[in-house]
Amino acid sequence: MTSPVIALVDDDRNILTSVSIALQAEGFVTRLYPDGTTALRALADNPADLGVFDIKMPGMDGLSLLAALRSNGGAAAAMPVIFLTSKDEEQDEAHGLAAGADDYIAKPFSQRLLVARIRAILRRAEMARNVATPGDEPAPAVIERGRLTMDPARHQVSWAGKPVTLTVTEFLILEALAQRPGVVKSRNQLLDVAYQEDVFVDDRTIDSHIKRIRRKFRASDPGFDAIETLYGVGYRFSDG
Repeated sequence: MTSPVIALVDDDRNILTSVSIALQAEGFVTRLYPDGTTALRALADNPADLGVFDIKMPGMDGLSLLAALRSNGGAAAAMPVIFLTSKDEEQDEAHGLAAGADDYIAKPFSQRLLVARIRAILRRAEMARNVATPGDEPAPAVIERGRLTMDPARHQVSWAGKPVTLTVTEFLILEALAQRPGVVKSRNQLLDVAYQEDVFVDDRTIDSHIKRIRRKFRASDPGFDAIETLYGVGYRFSDG
């Protein structure tokens, strides 16, 4: 079995070295990049299985790096990313999620926590791919709801025939809503779908993910309104 490849991007070489050692001890392969520009050149053509990006970096920061990768298309656009944020900057969390990150960890952070979150996101990525091979369980059925089509086995989404690129977390949230149109899902229910038990996040994180999902669909259809908000209750998908 091939070891997952983790791309570490941080201008602090001490963090690069210590995190790399910790991840290698857990069986990961690491690629180290001291700045966003160098990372973009490497990852655009050869993405890792997951990236850990510092937000605050001189030159191209983590937010700009992720935006460039997400707009690049192909495998790089769907690469899961965890942001390292500044503990004293509360807006870092919102900015990171709005930019398309799958998760965030505030500095200073526990390397054990980072490893747990990396494993959780990689498990979700594998579940989303889940392409059947001989002897495996059949691949999940394609979901068709109105103009929405979701192929869980290939991690592909389209709206009215136009492809929409979603992160693993966004895909799992939308899938949970689309599986039962009209049924309201609370934030906690969506958290249970999107995050493993060993990863703890605030339920407001779901709101940020929903905003990003809507924004991506509205880029191809300004009138997209299939995800409804029921204030104080949760969200539901309408295929009408």
